[in-house]
Amino acid sequence: MTLLDEITRVVDESSHKLLQRACPPVRYYLLTDVMGRDYDDVLVTRTLEECRKYRPRMKLIGTLREDGTWPISKQRRKAEDEGEGPPYGWTYITILRNLYDLGEYQTTKEEGHVEAALERMLSWQRSDGHIPGPSAKGIPLPHYNGFAFRNLLKFGLEKDSRVQRLYRWLLSTQRPDGGWVIPYLEDMKYLPEYKPLRQERFLEMVKDGKTMKYNPDDYKEIPSCIWTTMMVIRGMAHSYKFASSKEIRLGADFVLDRFFKPNFHSVFYRSASNWTKMKFPTYFGSGLCALDILTWLKYGADDPRMDRPIRWLLSMRNNEGFWGQSERPHAEKDQWITEISLSILNRYGESLRGEPYGWKAQMAKKGLKVLS
Repeated sequence: MTLLDEITRVVDESSHKLLQRACPPVRYYLLTDVMGRDYDDVLVTRTLEECRKYRPRMKLIGTLREDGTWPISKQRRKAEDEGEGPPYGWTYITILRNLYDLGEYQTTKEEGHVEAALERMLSWQRSDGHIPGPSAKGIPLPHYNGFAFRNLLKFGLEKDSRVQRLYRWLLSTQRPDGGWVIPYLEDMKYLPEYKPLRQERFLEMVKDGKTMKYNPDDYKEIPSCIWTTMMVIRGMAHSYKFASSKEIRLGADFVLDRFFKPNFHSVFYRSASNWTKMKFPTYFGSGLCALDILTWLKYGADDPRMDRPIRWLLSMRNNEGFWGQSERPHAEKDQWITEISLSILNRYGESLRGEPYGWKAQMAKKGLKVLS
């Protein structure tokens, strides 16, 4: 049996099994991304209506306050109040994660106070374009900015001048090898005078201006961070316009060249084992997340680097025909992991057949002009 035959069989069998048990938002993606149903298909429109009534979505909408924030625990609120306050702390983390979920549940920014949450995020934006926090005070975090960028695009703010400014900031921090790092922590911290310091002490010195002047060009010999890079390009990939850029291609190549390899940086998933851990949500990257991004960006069968990761993904399918979390299997999270796996394999199968796939195929399906 050829690889294409195997992928075709697996996608067909597992899709029909998943369709019978999937929650509404998973079913929506399964129908549209894997099974090829049109957006005006009666089953798709019915599923979209079920998404609106989906209990977790209704709970998130109902608990989102008029000021654009969700409640956080008393302990975390106390920590924020005793510190510098948002965007440092769990208020911002909660906004990021809940907006991500609402986007996956097919929510629009006009519902509830979603627009207020988006505006709250943008109210923290600095003049250079980045949004500080939610951790590492005084240090801009490209991976969280990539996360924020994805949420902003998901809710249709691509043309907003503030979002464009965030995009320009992300591009300005891209490194010569195509990737990104957490500034200071993943470059300056390696200098002999700072390496022995505890991270907390080093961050205090950065905040107080007691470190040497920061110039990213001084650290070109240090490789970028795999997972920081993955979160940045994941954000950019959500735009059809940005998906075609040379910058995102450089970032994607950086990630693909290091598939299954350990990260150079210890502060962000050093072990190579992170590649093969199946987990959801995929905020901070994994092999599953990487393949989802790469196949969306039209990395397919014509790229020999993709063969081994695709075969690994096939091997992770269980005897029931599904994929699931490596640790603590979870009925609903495993549905999402299975749908993402099927989307990846379906795109790769389309590439093997010489059919359109990835972001360009999605544009054509939506009736949008496909850029050259």
